[in-house]
Amino acid sequence: MAITAGDTVTIEYTGRLEDGSVFDTTDEAVAEEAGLLEEQPNREFEPLTVEVGEGNLIEGMEDGLIGLEAGDSETVTIPPEEAYGEASDDQSREFGREDFESMVGQEAAEGMQVQAQGGATGTVAAVDDDTVTVSFQHPLAGETLTFDIGVLSVE
Repeated sequence: MAITAGDTVTIEYTGRLEDGSVFDTTDEAVAEEAGLLEEQPNREFEPLTVEVGEGNLIEGMEDGLIGLEAGDSETVTIPPEEAYGEASDDQSREFGREDFESMVGQEAAEGMQVQAQGGATGTVAAVDDDTVTVSFQHPLAGETLTFDIGVLSVE
């Protein structure tokens, strides 16, 4: 049975950047080799079950699943506009350093992850004496992504 929108599928996958580095996977052995087990110690690396067309996957991955069947394997290359969008400076916000540090309760540092009141996650991109710049852009924005996908089941 070929996958269509509304089907529930269980897949395994490994996602890579253009340089070949792994940024996500459902395979624990691949995760360990790529250092993802250390970065995400509480995550279980196991097959993913989702309903196709519900928006739980990036657009390019959902499109890549359409027409596949249980047992199929496919490599899908997804341009930024079908993944996490193009990189843009529009998604950065500057804060006064004192105000920022008061809000988060600690000293600002580049690379620090913060959560906005609305729930958006940001990364501190720059810190100077007076200001802190936080990017609310997805870390994979602007990246072309390649996924090796295996379809385990289709319901």
